[in-house]
Amino acid sequence: MPSKVLKKYLIGTGGWAYFEIPGLHPLVAYSKAFKFVEVNSTFYQIPRLEEVERWRKLVPSDFEFAVRAHRSITHEHKLQPVEESLEAFEKMKRICDILNAEILQFQTPLTFKPTQNSIDNLRTFLSSVDLGRLRIAFEIRGKDDSKLPSELIKTMQDYSMIHCVDLSKGEMPAYESDMLYTRLFGKGRHNVYQPTDAELAEIDRRALGAKTQKTAMSFHFVRMYKDAARMKIYKETGRFPTVTRSTGLASLEEVLREDAKFPNTRQELIESQGWKLFDLTADERVHARDLLQRLPERTYSDINDVMHTLYTVAR
Repeated sequence: MPSKVLKKYLIGTGGWAYFEIPGLHPLVAYSKAFKFVEVNSTFYQIPRLEEVERWRKLVPSDFEFAVRAHRSITHEHKLQPVEESLEAFEKMKRICDILNAEILQFQTPLTFKPTQNSIDNLRTFLSSVDLGRLRIAFEIRGKDDSKLPSELIKTMQDYSMIHCVDLSKGEMPAYESDMLYTRLFGKGRHNVYQPTDAELAEIDRRALGAKTQKTAMSFHFVRMYKDAARMKIYKETGRFPTVTRSTGLASLEEVLREDAKFPNTRQELIESQGWKLFDLTADERVHARDLLQRLPERTYSDINDVMHTLYTVAR
């Protein structure tokens, strides 16, 4: 049975640039698969408004955007209410207006410390702008969410901010809100990770456990399009799709042939390929490391050497 759905449950990814279908603009192609996207490029460069207007026209009227705030606000000026950051905010708000985006996502740098001074700066910044209907999803990088200062939480609540967390890492918002916004990066180094079916189901369980009217999931795993599609299919059917055309060792071989380099040691293979999923059976996906760990420690000359050894040790 499909899992329980909320009033609104949005599944998408951090951008559409690499969603390629021949003959289609990437955003048009993306919008045929998903109904939500987080515009990630706006963190690095503020786009021309003509380009933003084009984005809105390329997608259906029910397609939803969230926008990531430019780094000048969070990283350069560190949420200080200075003229430059306030001007950047107004530009981001205009972009959100054009896209009819409800969410502007703020991500603090790892160096951000929730001191009284930084909390005061945040409150002054927020009181200096007109949010209108805009909601800020506030992601505090590198901080234990259970230990956020009460004054910071109060400031976030006073301005109807959404505490943005990563459910794939077990994080949960520090307080209840009408919306859950999660950016998913996984348990690997940076975003180099593929979640298992059980991990995606746990993300869904956590999302459903939050007392919210709306959930927005932005996938950022290295294979974000495929993993977001897996979650979408699970929500629609109650089952996860396969990730390859084969099962068992043949599935693992299919995955390794994508980009594994040789000669390579056992440990190097685990580090470069172990994060990937393969279909152990039609109903179970596991990480490649689960089988690669069974290889004897030596250097392997090619994929055939690896697979021959695995077939031998798997007997």
